[in-house]
Amino acid sequence: MEGETSWASHCVDDSTNDAVQLDSFSELDDEAENDVCAVTLDLILPDDLLERILAYLPVASIFRAGCVCKRWNEIVKSKRFLWNSARVFSVRPWYFMFTSSDEPVGYAYDPVLRKWYGIDLPCIEKSNWFVVSSCGLVCFMDNDSRSELYVCNPITRSWKGLDEPPGPKFSDYSALAVSVDRASHSYAVSIVKSKQVPENFFQWDLSIHLYDSEATTWATALTEVLTGWRGGDESVICGGVLYFLIYSTGGGGPDNRHGIVTYDLGSRLPRRGGSGSLMRSFVPVPCPLTCGRLMNLKERLIMVGGIGKPDRPGIIKGIGIWALNGRAWEEVARMPHKYFQGFGELDDVFASSGTDELIYIQSYGAPALLVFHLGHKQWKWSQKCPVAKRFPLQLFTGFCFEPRLEITP
Repeated sequence: MEGETSWASHCVDDSTNDAVQLDSFSELDDEAENDVCAVTLDLILPDDLLERILAYLPVASIFRAGCVCKRWNEIVKSKRFLWNSARVFSVRPWYFMFTSSDEPVGYAYDPVLRKWYGIDLPCIEKSNWFVVSSCGLVCFMDNDSRSELYVCNPITRSWKGLDEPPGPKFSDYSALAVSVDRASHSYAVSIVKSKQVPENFFQWDLSIHLYDSEATTWATALTEVLTGWRGGDESVICGGVLYFLIYSTGGGGPDNRHGIVTYDLGSRLPRRGGSGSLMRSFVPVPCPLTCGRLMNLKERLIMVGGIGKPDRPGIIKGIGIWALNGRAWEEVARMPHKYFQGFGELDDVFASSGTDELIYIQSYGAPALLVFHLGHKQWKWSQKCPVAKRFPLQLFTGFCFEPRLEITP
């Protein structure tokens, strides 16, 4: 199944929280209808030059430009414009924050213009669905049967449903990841499934399943039994390698409750892992964590983690950011205490995602959104999200994505 609808009418300006009316060109300024110079300038510009000018507009402004007149609408929807616009401007990832209600409602934050826009996400039905993104595409998977999967572009609202993945119909834990090739726009989806071995708490069946958009098929890449460890719900594809968090099921000690293992996606042949084959790539986390979030920032593996107290590792005392260099973690930053306090009563888990050079961190209990710029090492609060006024008694979650026009599933 595939679908596509217009997004432009859902733009919201955060300064007023009112819907932006995308009027036609003649309605923008009735007093200027006799301004011959303005109209003539538009008429004398050749299409290729007009394309270049429009390509420098922010994404939201490009949608509004398409409502100016028929000519502009045809230009911004043309394939040539979409490809050229992708080369002109550097895309900063947006953050989509939505409610935890049965019918998710939310807004997308543009860090360049510091504005929130109302977007109706296609495909997703509940807030507890798995959500991952890469290069303009977002992948959704239902949290119950793990059999409904969709890939969509949230900006253009084009989407595609994927076949049900192989492996066990029901798994205790699943981790979803997606990776888009920026040159060909082909993409790969991975699911790591973990299911407890019957009557054995310490052994878990783990399997890795891969979807190739060019072949439009699934393949089971690896199956293995882990002893003393299980998979979870965190994974990411970075530099052609699948990274996923594993969790101790006992005996690991307070300093060794989490770790990361890897699978090289370049290994095309399915295999059944021997005893401990995955564990040979094991990398322990840098300190006791309450939770960890993995993300790909310019093909560099980044982890945002809740730092546990030494005597009570399940209680959060701060938030840190680390980058994996080989098999060693390098600390990038720790959230200053004044920002950590800004979240109020922060739980031991939180939402965090990032791409390019931006990392977003959000408490589930409040719509506060903190942005960290990896290159500048700067922390900054976003503008207040309008979702808090509409749904003051809700919990919130979110994810980041690149607002791109030229990518389709």
